[in-house]
This record gives sequence, structure tokens and C-alpha cells, in this order.
Amino acid sequence: MNDSKMINKIKIQTEKMNINNIKRTNAYLYFFDDYPEIKWSFLASMVSRNAGWNMTDLKTDTYQKLLSIKMVRYLFMTYERANWFIFSDAYPQLLIYHFSIMQKQPLFHLLKYFYVSTFMIDEWMHFWLHKNKNRLLYAQIINEQNLIQKPVIEEPFFKWRVFHNIPYLLQEKIHLNAVLFPTLSGSLYGLSIKKFTDVTERINTGKKLASILFDERLYQEFLAFAKKVYPDGTRREYEQFLKKKYITADHLEEIYPNITHENKYREDWYEPKNFLSVWWKKDMVQPQPIGDRFYKKRRTIEKISGLTGILKNG
Repeated sequence: MNDSKMINKIKIQTEKMNINNIKRTNAYLYFFDDYPEIKWSFLASMVSRNAGWNMTDLKTDTYQKLLSIKMVRYLFMTYERANWFIFSDAYPQLLIYHFSIMQKQPLFHLLKYFYVSTFMIDEWMHFWLHKNKNRLLYAQIINEQNLIQKPVIEEPFFKWRVFHNIPYLLQEKIHLNAVLFPTLSGSLYGLSIKKFTDVTERINTGKKLASILFDERLYQEFLAFAKKVYPDGTRREYEQFLKKKYITADHLEEIYPNITHENKYREDWYEPKNFLSVWWKKDMVQPQPIGDRFYKKRRTIEKISGLTGILKNG
């Protein structure tokens, strides 16, 4: 297959799998099944699952009482835009690695046709030569979080209508937003997300989440869950294994339309003078079950939601 045909095939496949959260979650996992050395792909799939849960949460009674219709739409678009943007950049990288394996030669020069950062082009070549799986994992975490900083986090629409708005600030204050890694036994691990608008904090969180996901005692449990439970975007995916009240929501594909995005932001985020060496620093946490803590906060939000929609003007 020549370069032109390969580029076209990658574009078509990326667009096909980037139409909604469910497709993205599965695409990352299917790739990891084939190439488990690319650890970021499993992390991306599990974080994508969480994005789906957050999206359908917005349609639950609790959030419908708390938030205006407009704010629900804005928050959904924040999750959708960030995850779409990352996939549009990351999935071509994964497919080019696939074709490099198939052809037994590095094809990472093709990444420039997908506007992938020069940082990642260099890192893929480094991985091809040295097979350092953890370095590539960190590189991909660094890349994805820098990638979304300007076009999503600092983009004026999201900056002022979401990240500077009361509902988001309240969620940030009580650390309600969390990434959960479920198991078939019903245990939930993960982290509360703090200071989401800060790129370094998001990178540190990504590294910590990776340390939990690939913990030698828990990794097989997380993988078993991911392979057994097909994503539908609702918390029923893991709540079926809990002795707790369901957070009731319809399947994501039933309540949200597929969104057509434009990607006019083509600047390379990477500037060596602005790159922080701390981003490479190893960052790990001891995995601890967080299910009880998470649901305690959810119960608090449910109580607040009963107070006649105090955030409706957000």
C-alpha cells in the first residue's frame, strides 16, 4: 500500500470511529487487544468510558434539577469536544503504528499529514528504536493534555461559559468529578479530578491514573471488566456489580446525537522552550477503593438538587 492510500484509509477509519463516545471507547480497547505494548490505548479507553458516564449523568433527574438546559448542553459539548479532539489526533498515530508493524518499517513520517505534534513524531521513533513502553505512555499523556489546552480549555466559549461558571466551579470545589476504574467484583478504584484547567495537573493526574490501571495486583481485574462489559455510556456498566442504587440514565447513543466537529486548530503545541521537564517525572499513587467516597458526594449532590434548582441561572 502506498503512502497516499494509507493516509486516505487512516482518515476514513478515524472519522468512522470518532462519531461518538461509544465508538471511541471501543476503538481504543480493540487496538490495545492487538498491541498491548501501547499502554496508553487502554488508559484512553477507560477514561473514555468515564466521559460517557459523565455525559449521561447530565440527563439524570439530579442534574436536570440542578442545571439549566443550556448548561447541560455546554457541559456535554465540553466532554465531547475534548474527547473528539484527542481521538482525532491519537487514533491516526495508533493506525500508523499498526501499518509500521505490518510493513516492518517505521512510517511515522506520515504523522505530519495528520498534524500530529513534532514531539510525538520523535517519541514514536524513539519507541520504535528502544521499545520503552512507559516512556511512550508518558509521552502520549503529555501530548493529549497539551493538545486540548488551547482549542478546548482556553477556547473562549468553553473558558467563559463552562470553566468560569458556577456549576463547574462547584464541582471543582467538592471534587465531584472522578475517573473510576471498575472491577467485576464491584470494587471501584481511581481518582478525583482537581484543577482540570491546568495542563500540568492534568498530566500528573494522567500519570497517576496509569499507575492505578497498570498496578500489577489490579490490572487483570480492570482488563477483565473492560473486555466483558460492553460500553453503553451509563453507570449501569459497573453498578450492576454494586449493592447500590443505580444512577438511572438511558444509553448514550439514545439520548445524544452524533456531533459533527470542525478542526480548524492546526498549530503544533510543542515548543522546546516551553516544555516542562517535570512532565516526564514519574508520578504514582497507591490504589485505594474510592467507591464509597464517590457515592457519598453523589448523595450530597442529590440533596442539593432537591432545593428547587439553585443553579438554574448558571
